Amino acid sequence: MSVLIVIPARYASTRYPGKPLVLLTGANGQEQSLIERSWRAAIQVRGVDRVVVATDDHRIREAAEGFGAEVVMTSTTCQNGTERCAEAHAALGGKFDMVVNLQGDAPLTPPWFVEDLISGLDADMAAQVATPVLRCDGRALNGFLADRKDGRVGGTTAVFSRNRHALYFSKEVIPFTSRRYEDHDETPVFHHVGVYAYRPSALAAYTGWSVGPLEMLEGLEQLRFLENNHSILCVEVEARGRQFWELNNPEDVARLETMMAEMGME
Repeated sequence: MSVLIVIPARYASTRYPGKPLVLLTGANGQEQSLIERSWRAAIQVRGVDRVVVATDDHRIREAAEGFGAEVVMTSTTCQNGTERCAEAHAALGGKFDMVVNLQGDAPLTPPWFVEDLISGLDADMAAQVATPVLRCDGRALNGFLADRKDGRVGGTTAVFSRNRHALYFSKEVIPFTSRRYEDHDETPVFHHVGVYAYRPSALAAYTGWSVGPLEMLEGLEQLRFLENNHSILCVEVEARGRQFWELNNPEDVARLETMMAEMGME
């Protein structure tokens, strides 16, 4: 099975313009851009045939090529990372058996998240798409709740059926729980990790569907699959002592840098 990882990156983010080129300081004091750290996370994944950065911006292209990444230029009309992955896959000949979308704002993604994701989708023929979910501890859940209380969009949460197929994804914290948790408590809330693995047929179909009301309301691209009756497998992954967070807001820079310092990530 041939696997392509695409790292979609755009400069003109509504919430955080220029986000891919934001510098993050590692535990050793070295600065690297968000897109470089995401690329370095991608090339650690085993069993992958090719890793590319997909962008429509020359500044991101120059930065990516500067640290050694292969770049595929895509159009400015791509509405989200999934559409950019579809366009990049087509530009490369559409020949891969599986396409992985490792979003350019997730530099803390451990390689086993993606490896487990690929294995999970390969084993479940009823699913067209797969995405990782990580059970929140109290620290992560309390961070989500603090973000929402302060009017910020933090991480995305997921709920799924007994066969692990997604029921819904939301920027609200779901399911609701009235209990309060200590930092190391296990909680019933799952953090959706912003990585996707697609079968090529599902990825190609995606661009032909219009944006539905749920995708529009939540601003979550994966809801387009659910709104068009395409199953998404939620693959539970284990943190193994690693912390995980995406860079969604300017305030997240300090949060990620603190996590990298605590984990000794350079």
